[in-house]
Amino acid sequence: MTLVKNKFLFIGILTFSIFAILFAYFVEHVLKHTPCNLCLIERVPYLVAIVFTSLLLFFGKYEKIILIFVGLFFALGTIVSFYHFGIEQGFFNESLVCSLNNIDAVTSTQDLLKELKTQSVSCKDVTFKIFGFSLATFNVITSFVICVIILRAGIIYGKN
Repeated sequence: MTLVKNKFLFIGILTFSIFAILFAYFVEHVLKHTPCNLCLIERVPYLVAIVFTSLLLFFGKYEKIILIFVGLFFALGTIVSFYHFGIEQGFFNESLVCSLNNIDAVTSTQDLLKELKTQSVSCKDVTFKIFGFSLATFNVITSFVICVIILRAGIIYGKN
């Protein structure tokens, strides 16, 4: 019985993570809302969940370790999302992460001048909302809920 529940949990995590990433790319590429740097960082837990739960479903080993590992990534995602939400609401100031552009592409003074002229997306500017809430707000909630579910499942894994 617990094997069926665990497999259902893994498939649920995988499905939700794929949906979240596809939605983020839909908003970015189809609806043309450029994400800020924190928005890009907030995608990492979902990508980690896709990779590791896929491996887990394929190989079927180290379930508890992978659950806790993915849960910790969602805990970090919750912190980053809360920080992003705080910047949007004016609770926190923008950090260096918010203003970084592609510095590696700058090789000459002309490239530097072009880079300075381009407008980067600020972390405090909300460009897309659903029901009046930013995606960072939704991500705080979903990352926290997923983190709790996964870590709880990882801690009680194998117990009846």
